[in-house]
Amino acid sequence: MIVTLIIACEVAFWVLLAAGLAARYLFKMPRTGLALLLCEPLLELVLFAVSAIDLKNGADPDWKHGLAAAYIGFTVGLGHSTIKWADARVAHRFAGGPPPVRPPKYGAARAVHEWRVAGRWITAAVVALALLQAAIWYVGSAGDTGSLRDWQSKMLFLIGLNVVIGLVYTLFPKKAPYGKESPYGEKVPYGARSALPARDPEHVPDVLVGRPRKDEQ
Repeated sequence: MIVTLIIACEVAFWVLLAAGLAARYLFKMPRTGLALLLCEPLLELVLFAVSAIDLKNGADPDWKHGLAAAYIGFTVGLGHSTIKWADARVAHRFAGGPPPVRPPKYGAARAVHEWRVAGRWITAAVVALALLQAAIWYVGSAGDTGSLRDWQSKMLFLIGLNVVIGLVYTLFPKKAPYGKESPYGEKVPYGARSALPARDPEHVPDVLVGRPRKDEQ
């Protein structure tokens, strides 16, 4: 039953997300769209309540209850960023919004981005750890909580993995490859030439903009 409910919550999450964005941008009903998106947390509350009732009725805690705690944690940690990701793309595609901002690829900016992503995963794991510990206390010594502790070990591994990823990008930042010289003589990373400051063509040497020199006219 728990696994079926987890699958139903995942399907409902994407259905509500699609319906909320469609109402907001396709049907021009922003309040309805917002109401649908605000229904997302109710899914986790339902799953939490059913899992608690299942344990209260004497069910032995097993991997399904651990999976439910992990799912709730991941939805708390990653759900908001997933909604923002989808919202930016739908707004750009159907409502004339700005193009979605691509994450940085190099240097300190990439390290900051990776720590933000790691923070979301760590938040998810911490929430799951808290729910798992609450379930262990709730069951007490009368039940076998080994499967719940196994899930806690997985969450601790996930936290450690994300910390390592953040440290790698911090201590060993990825450097941008350098390509051909720009028209102004600087060497700039590939794909970054749009970031160069605009120059007035009248103040750029004629040979760089393809104009004939005055002595050739």
